Amino acid sequence: MKEVAFEALKNPELYGHRPQMDKKFVEDAIGFVLKKIDENLGTFVQKFPAPASKNQVYEAIENVDWTASFWTGMVWLAYELTGDDKYKDLAKIHVQSFKKRMDEKIAVDHHDLGFLYSLSCVADYKLTGDEAAAETALNAAKQLTTRYVDKAGIIQAWGSMADPEQRGRMIIDCCMNLPLLYWASEMTGDNSYYEMAYNHVKQAEKYIVREDASTFHTYYMDTETGAPRFGKTAQGFSDESCWSRGQAWGIYGFPLSYIYTGDTELLDMTKKLANYFLNRLPEDQVSYWDLIFTSGNEERDSSAAAIAACGLLETAKHLPLTDPYRTIYENAALMMIKSLAESYTTAERPDSNGVLLHAVYSKPGKAGVDECCIWGDYFYFEALVRVLKDWKLYW
Repeated sequence: MKEVAFEALKNPELYGHRPQMDKKFVEDAIGFVLKKIDENLGTFVQKFPAPASKNQVYEAIENVDWTASFWTGMVWLAYELTGDDKYKDLAKIHVQSFKKRMDEKIAVDHHDLGFLYSLSCVADYKLTGDEAAAETALNAAKQLTTRYVDKAGIIQAWGSMADPEQRGRMIIDCCMNLPLLYWASEMTGDNSYYEMAYNHVKQAEKYIVREDASTFHTYYMDTETGAPRFGKTAQGFSDESCWSRGQAWGIYGFPLSYIYTGDTELLDMTKKLANYFLNRLPEDQVSYWDLIFTSGNEERDSSAAAIAACGLLETAKHLPLTDPYRTIYENAALMMIKSLAESYTTAERPDSNGVLLHAVYSKPGKAGVDECCIWGDYFYFEALVRVLKDWKLYW
């Protein structure tokens, strides 16, 4: 197995202290998010925000995209924080929409069922004990297993399982979808869900992570022999560069698998990915859309910073008290969150129905560039909630 480098931090002193960020700062930042949610409650009931805004405004679309659950996740977080039934009532409407989507198999032939059903139905079950929501989530987990390629030990990301362009393709994002399978294994006692998830994350660890601890966005496996083929990007600057949001998915996704498996190699790998990420941040701690850029006029991706902050906070929880990176990762996450709160929200854009400015959906695809992205809004809110309380994961 290849050896992945552990890159020392170039500026460890930067993360040697916590930023000035008291409870009022966090509560005020959360208050702004709640205000934006309240403004959107009447708009996104039967419909959901589009993945990315246009001119900082999300259009209302049907429940057909991989991103629908991020709005629902924000509503569940709002309910959990406030106890206000107006949020629960809306989230329950969404859960019915997700049930319909699964029952009628509407746009479910992809790996992002973890995103879609962890933040909607699993969250509902964990917060309210709704057995019907749990049943829907279990059906989603069962659907996700149909994408498992036994020989390659992976969950195929996109497309028909027979599509030669997509066959055997896994992507770094999928690490975030695996908790749905682990949860299903715990709920049913069926170990096959666990085995599929664990096999996939170990293949991602082995092949998506490069020797320098950067990551490919996607990687192809031979479905007949299980042999590795090659890495490629769909979102990054090039096949050889490191797409910042992909690195952030790894920083959060690997420790999520650690929680369910206890495999400390996944935590060790997370630290390697985290240091690579931190060493390529600009002064305000919000990454460019690809980590090949560390300065200049390229767009930032505020959503990558929000995801990474959640991942760093989760990772820190599982490191020994004697591990110096425990404090470093906490401080780094707080710096990112503070920077986002102070300089990246729509506070000065009352015409926007989003929360975080300056995100990038797909630079190569010319979609959602320097816009709000709904997952950025969700993970920013989750990060704030993590700072305020001992949050129990929906993942």
